Amino acid sequence: MTKRQLKLGLVPTGVGGPGDSNRWLDPSIPADASVNIDWYIDAVRKAEAAKFDLVFIVDSQFITKDSPPHYLNRLEPLTLLSALAVATSRIGLVGTATTSYNDPFNLVRRFASLDLISKGRAGWNVVTSGDAGTAGNYGKEEHYDYDTRYARATEYLEVARGLWRSYEDDALPRNRETGQFLDETKLHALNHKGRFFSVVGPLNIQRSPQGEPVIFQAGDSDQGRDLGATIADGIFTHSATIEQGQAFYQDVKGRAARLGRDPNEIVIMPGVVVFVGDSDEEARDIERRTREHDQSFEQALGEFGRSFGWHDFRQYDLDAPFPTGALEHAKNSFYTNAKKVTDLAVARRFTLRQTVEHIRGQRRTPFGGTAETVANEIVRWFEGRALDGLNIHLGHPDQFDRFTGEVVPILQERGVFRRDYEHSTLRGHLGLPIPTNRREPAPVLEAAE
Repeated sequence: MTKRQLKLGLVPTGVGGPGDSNRWLDPSIPADASVNIDWYIDAVRKAEAAKFDLVFIVDSQFITKDSPPHYLNRLEPLTLLSALAVATSRIGLVGTATTSYNDPFNLVRRFASLDLISKGRAGWNVVTSGDAGTAGNYGKEEHYDYDTRYARATEYLEVARGLWRSYEDDALPRNRETGQFLDETKLHALNHKGRFFSVVGPLNIQRSPQGEPVIFQAGDSDQGRDLGATIADGIFTHSATIEQGQAFYQDVKGRAARLGRDPNEIVIMPGVVVFVGDSDEEARDIERRTREHDQSFEQALGEFGRSFGWHDFRQYDLDAPFPTGALEHAKNSFYTNAKKVTDLAVARRFTLRQTVEHIRGQRRTPFGGTAETVANEIVRWFEGRALDGLNIHLGHPDQFDRFTGEVVPILQERGVFRRDYEHSTLRGHLGLPIPTNRREPAPVLEAAE
């Protein structure tokens, strides 16, 4: 068996994502970084030089005045990744797209195109849209409820994989001597008719060197975990402690095994922030000063409402008990997280102020210290089966430079991370098999009338 290797992803959130409303004030970050293609290319090329497996572009399609700067003004993921595909050669290219507000045929075709443009480096982070306000941008009065969202997503992936397998791998001989471009017995219609979608097919694009895009998923509810265990090649998550990471890891891989899947073919990669200093104390001081600078309490209070359907918590007395009735606003939003926050506040008898401050305090990273300390902790989580890899949030550039320049070489020296790329596709990097595409020969195209 091939030795298990740590995976690394880069998450660039430009001028500042959740919790980092003031990051854009850093003069080393262009004030327009989130829409600046040159900034993205430079960042992703640095990650590729460090042999990262992938870059992960987060996305959502609803904003309020309290959204962080990166969310207020950012490039659409597939457009951005197509530009990055021709500016890089090895790093995987993963973008977020919702199954709730995209037509399957169009979205599947765009990901297949990215996969061909990049020569097999595309990945899709499948989401169902936690921001309930997104419905209003697509002509709907109300967002889908949890069960409907996840049922749609499961069927959506069935359609996607069926469309990606429209062509058998040798369906296009392109033989100039015989004049044969297509072997029509190896092109297959989908003819899908389900609860949510009706799609005839076939898709008008061939498969890539990795077969089809890698599927990622992020969701911590029972429905989200079931969806990931059912359809995902990779899982994006968050864990505050190694114990939380181990519990999530065992749960999701256990669900996959019960479904008859090989749990080793699911890569779990929590998102983390890393702080590196010349001493452990200096690193924690850098973290503290960065946190204080990058978001005020007032900004945190405004952003706090996102999990609750962007409910405005500024209307409440900060020093009164936490307003538990606000949970009602989260029913079609990020309910799992909102319920955790509410239960915590009730159990500890927190005021609203104490709850917001506690959530802010929870952001302290497990991965802070000297390069040696950070590397030791990463190895501990990796060997302890709390993760298969890490998605490193690109915050302030100097810290990412210290991670790639100081921590990565230690991980390479210890043999847990590659010194050079061994594959050219994202599936190859992640140790995932190419999906089979065996079909019974059957002509699908009728002669034109």
